[in-house]
Amino acid sequence: MRTIRQGGSRELEVRRSRFVCTLARAADEAEAAAFIATHRRAHRDATHNCTAYVVGERGETTRHSDDGEPAGTAGTPMLEVLTRRGLTGTAAVVTRYFGGVKLGAGGLVRAYTQAVAATVDAVGMVELRPVVTVTVAVDHALAGRFLGDLHARGHQPGDVRYGTGVEADVAVPVPDLAAFEAWAAEATAGRATLRRGAPGHIEVPVT
Repeated sequence: MRTIRQGGSRELEVRRSRFVCTLARAADEAEAAAFIATHRRAHRDATHNCTAYVVGERGETTRHSDDGEPAGTAGTPMLEVLTRRGLTGTAAVVTRYFGGVKLGAGGLVRAYTQAVAATVDAVGMVELRPVVTVTVAVDHALAGRFLGDLHARGHQPGDVRYGTGVEADVAVPVPDLAAFEAWAAEATAGRATLRRGAPGHIEVPVT
């Protein structure tokens, strides 16, 4: 799955109506709802504040609202942009200020679609890749060479701690866990102690 790289806003004008799309990250449904509620209070003077969000590990929870626009012309196309991009953890509000010219159902769908798509393009996306943090403990005599080997293999330790020995936390992609542990054991001649931590994600920019 993917999420937006960061929150942000962009404005689109269509026949004198202003469509201002604001995106935010949302870890869960409560966070998405809180963002939407705050945005609506801040823009209560707008004609409409239409919304959509996708949350969950696999984007399994979705909600949308037309907020008074004709049914299916705002929230649905907004949500379709998020789901077509494979996004999760993302909430969108499009604030419309009516410009006096009716756009018709087709015009509204295009405007809300374009507003969200342009904002996603502007803020960027990252791919969420599942990882497990593996803590590797070695003695001081091995640490320098082992840390150098880690960097050479493209692993950047998130934290390195020095005490009676040296511990390095390494985020390892889930499919590579077994291979990494085998390599670490071989590289240290079996003198490393490995401990798996909680699963998580790393973010890789989508170009």
